[in-house]
Amino acid sequence: MKDWKVLFFFIALSAVSLVSAACGSRDSANTNSNNQPQIIDVTTTQAVVKQIPTYFEATGNLASDEQTDVAPAVAGKIAEVNFDVGSYVQKGSVLVRLDARDAQIRLEQARDQVEQQKKAVDQAIANLRQAQARLGLKDGEAFNIENFPQVKTIKANLELAEKELARSERLLESGDVSRSTVDQRRAQRDALVGQLEDARQMAAVAVKAINIAGAQVAAARTAVATAQTQVEQAQKAVNDTVVLSPISGYVSERVADPGEYISPSAPNAKIATIVRTSPLRLRIDVPEQSIGKVAVGQAISLQTSAYPDRNFAGTVVRILPNLNVTARTLTVEAEVPNTDGLLKPGQFATVRLTQAKPENAVMVPTSAIKTEGDTNKIYIVKDGAVREQLVQIGLLEDNMIQVKQGIVEGDVVATSNLNSLFDGVLVIAE
Repeated sequence: MKDWKVLFFFIALSAVSLVSAACGSRDSANTNSNNQPQIIDVTTTQAVVKQIPTYFEATGNLASDEQTDVAPAVAGKIAEVNFDVGSYVQKGSVLVRLDARDAQIRLEQARDQVEQQKKAVDQAIANLRQAQARLGLKDGEAFNIENFPQVKTIKANLELAEKELARSERLLESGDVSRSTVDQRRAQRDALVGQLEDARQMAAVAVKAINIAGAQVAAARTAVATAQTQVEQAQKAVNDTVVLSPISGYVSERVADPGEYISPSAPNAKIATIVRTSPLRLRIDVPEQSIGKVAVGQAISLQTSAYPDRNFAGTVVRILPNLNVTARTLTVEAEVPNTDGLLKPGQFATVRLTQAKPENAVMVPTSAIKTEGDTNKIYIVKDGAVREQLVQIGLLEDNMIQVKQGIVEGDVVATSNLNSLFDGVLVIAE
């Protein structure tokens, strides 16, 4: 029993020794870990001085370059809608189709009327040819009544009767013919005068018939033209049942549903609003003291809160002639390309209007700036450690950004692992 107690004592003593040794090793390891300084790998670059354009800042609002409310040209029930809010539509694409059955019926009726009028023209021409044949005329020929065959024949007989009467009167004076012979010759002459007048009247009637027939042809052709106009109007009514997009752009409002009846005479008859977003118009409010610095053709750059790290370019295209008397600002319009569609009408923008004379600026890559809320920081690398520096940034040029305050030319700055850096941390620069 005594031997077992001695054995147990030595086992317990050994266990305590092992625990003490383990604790001592762990404390030693912790001490080494805390004494080992943290070193972070970073890439670096030098701040450089570059010439950048000078500018002054203003504020502005983006607006669509063109906006149109689309309304139907004819009344009808909507049969088909091919667009929705936010969709992009090309100029000439079909937005809405109306029920075209009534318009198609009117078109067919107008076409039938044209065919009927054409038949009336053919009949009028046939009547004209018949009237011309009586006088032996062709289209465009002038007619002289004296050339009418009956008139010519009677005129010849009248001339002969005049001569016979004159000879009989001379012979009556010499006693070679009797009074009755002279009276007979005079009666023949008078009869021919009456016949000549009748022949001339007949010729005049024939000419009048030609004129009437010609007028009927003209009237029939006018009726054809009128009927053809009605066909064109009916065809337009059919075409107008298809409502096309007048411009290319995005649909900002839809007011059309299948089965709905719409009419252009009703108030607010639009079916959609389409806005063109490329290019955009930028309306800039220039302070009164800066209006002499603005000119048409001047380059501008703008930034929006949606894309604070990106600049968008534009050009001044219009300057209003008068100032806003309340705000004492001049409204200037610039044109901003928006091919990628990032910018939206209605956005607020900070605008920089570039001036002719450039200035020197300290520039660093945008990757060297750490932004936390409204604070911008930069880490200057010196003697294997970093110094945290608050900076004021300025103009963005490609992937370089201006540092207005906080560093100088030649300062070495970290450009990677910024989230792991803090003031005084050791770094290894690559």
